[in-house]
Amino acid sequence: MRGRIAGTGSYVPERVLTNAELERMVATSDTWIFERTGIRERRIAAPGETCSDLGTRAAERALEAAGVAAADLDLILVATCTGDAPLPSTACLIQQRLGAVRAAACDLSAACCGFVYALGVGDAFVKTGSRHVLVIGAEVMSMLMDWTDRGTCILFGDGAGAVVLSPSEGERGILSSHLHSDGNLWDLICVPGGGSRIPPSEKMLAEGLQYMKMKGNETFKVAVKTLEEVAREALSANQLAVEDLDLYVPHQANLRIITAVAERLGLPMEKVVLNMDRYGNTSAASIPLALDEAVRGGRVKAGSLVMIEAFGSGLTWASAVIRW
Repeated sequence: MRGRIAGTGSYVPERVLTNAELERMVATSDTWIFERTGIRERRIAAPGETCSDLGTRAAERALEAAGVAAADLDLILVATCTGDAPLPSTACLIQQRLGAVRAAACDLSAACCGFVYALGVGDAFVKTGSRHVLVIGAEVMSMLMDWTDRGTCILFGDGAGAVVLSPSEGERGILSSHLHSDGNLWDLICVPGGGSRIPPSEKMLAEGLQYMKMKGNETFKVAVKTLEEVAREALSANQLAVEDLDLYVPHQANLRIITAVAERLGLPMEKVVLNMDRYGNTSAASIPLALDEAVRGGRVKAGSLVMIEAFGSGLTWASAVIRW
């Protein structure tokens, strides 16, 4: 018994923020951004548009694609670091809006790795008897942006993606997931303020500690190394070669990172799913958003062997191999 992805869905806000607009906000240019990141534009949530709004829309589409009623869900997991509020969980808000009256619901925080982590947890619940598990990655990363900091504000966008996991007795489903973390490197990507360590205050706001801080060069080096390692770990666990993969769906953080990892693995770029040029880095929403586009675009077929992997704050990194 293993969890099989029975349906996918995604949703992005209507507002498009282009590199040309960012040129008028910070000292940058479309050429500078695209050459270093591969990003042309990103989506930004409208005023009052919340993480649960995005997540609910993506979830509804995934449930429709799976042919599963919300009332039949046993568990809802929401991977996010930008939930509606500290409490209740965004998952509970989505549960209420979907009418998923039987489902347990909670959030999972692993930043950009959140969806891969949540998929592994959801798969474990399916293996122990849950019928249908809804896994959502939803983010409003724009709320964490200092729009005067060109090192971060050019990278991130808002969006959501979701999958429905259902039991499978055959070869289809999640073959394995591989989750890692190293808290020693927590300060490479972080939001220092707003929690119990540095509670909200006028001083915290004045120092801008409510915004994303990132050490880009150090992050790049660790990301490439760990993503290659966790990809090889997943292949080895399933006695697969890189050539066996039909599709590779990486976290859409930076085109240079993805290209470097693909080159190290010997993976041709035509097997790599890329949509960061249109959405930027949507953190935990990144992989399910890209996966849904690949599925609906016909790039994933029955029997396809798909690898997903991500790297994010924590530090965390993770991979999974899926037989469609």
